Amino acid sequence: MDSVFEKLYSAYHKDVFQFLVYMVQNKQQAEDLVQEVYIRVLKSYERFEGKSSEKTWLFSIAKNVAVDHFRKQKNWNNRIFDKFDWSRNELPDDGALPEEIAVAKEEIKVLYECLKKCSTDYRMVIIMRYLQELSITETSEILGWSESKVKTTQHRAVKWLRNEMNQRLLKEERDIEEIRMERS
Repeated sequence: MDSVFEKLYSAYHKDVFQFLVYMVQNKQQAEDLVQEVYIRVLKSYERFEGKSSEKTWLFSIAKNVAVDHFRKQKNWNNRIFDKFDWSRNELPDDGALPEEIAVAKEEIKVLYECLKKCSTDYRMVIIMRYLQELSITETSEILGWSESKVKTTQHRAVKWLRNEMNQRLLKEERDIEEIRMERS
């Protein structure tokens, strides 16, 4: 069991930790939750049937640990992703103009704010699919959903985010224009 545990830990520790940091927005709390994940792994590995990959099984445990953590707290739906960090999405250095960089950073900020408003299901799918880069099959196994539900939720989440971002960006443009007109 030690070699299996070490293999799982070395292969997926960073991914599990990153997932939990995104979920709880607190590194110390995420470290504690990672420990809980691996305690559960040690206790239940004998029951692992191999119906899914070890990675999928491990992320299912991590998801359950995060959900259990939030259930213990008041308003867990409001706290989840309270301060989601989109700074990982660095802009490629392709000679972008400072204005382009500023606009892109503003869009990331708006995306972050919109993500805080979307449903927990949308957030979970977006994190798993786009940040953790899990496949649809892996995501469906982790969430206990059908693949079609993952696809549908992903489609709706992206559509909702795009619509919400467009509304916010348009409102901000109107606000900026109003400020410019007042100064004139």
